[in-house]
Amino acid sequence: MRIPRIYHPENISAPSSVSLSEEAANHVGRVLRMQAGEQVLLFDNSGAEFPAEITEAGKKRVTVQITERVENSVESPLDFHLGQVISRGDKMEFTIQKSVELGVNTITPLISERCGVKLNAERFDKKLQQWQKIAISACEQCGRNKVPEIRPVMRLEDWCQEEDGSLKLNLHPRAKYSINTLPEPVTKVRLLIGPEGGLSADEIEMTGKYNFEEILLGPRVLRTETCALTAITALQVRFGDLG
Repeated sequence: MRIPRIYHPENISAPSSVSLSEEAANHVGRVLRMQAGEQVLLFDNSGAEFPAEITEAGKKRVTVQITERVENSVESPLDFHLGQVISRGDKMEFTIQKSVELGVNTITPLISERCGVKLNAERFDKKLQQWQKIAISACEQCGRNKVPEIRPVMRLEDWCQEEDGSLKLNLHPRAKYSINTLPEPVTKVRLLIGPEGGLSADEIEMTGKYNFEEILLGPRVLRTETCALTAITALQVRFGDLG
């Protein structure tokens, strides 16, 4: 049986005794029904893993004994920032979960002209917390020890004008480059994925003003969630650690 991986939001030292967060304790004690003497793997966003043994397992409290610190980075060499216009229903959650598994480092939810999700600030804050939990859960599942940041919701143009030295990419059916013909080397990328209805003509023109390079993904029209994951995978194959 695979040893469960649990995110611990505070820095861990080894050896030490650690009480799991309420949410983690609930998962270990109530959902997995683990008992004292069983093994777990903790990670704290430092890039390391911490093998541990459960010493106390109750319904509300779980304590573990950390035995050692193990350096184990599975991060991609490609620093990847996804700007995703918020999609309806569970599509956004699906995109976040799978993009974390594929190695994305940062995700910024975006509002565009054709964004189909209209929420007030309070509901967006709740969504943000939910999306961050999905990212943590994806890390627990896929073996990543660094949790990607889900940034606060931004307007599309505000995100596009940010400069961090990345190659900025926007998908377009009449683009000059495909992913396979992008010039090398690329170590840092910002990928913009539009809404279900696509970006407006004005928004496409705006991305050019902020030095976004248009790329061609293929001859077929993909849904926004398919588009994001296909482009991430292709970029990771070309410049990252998939292949």
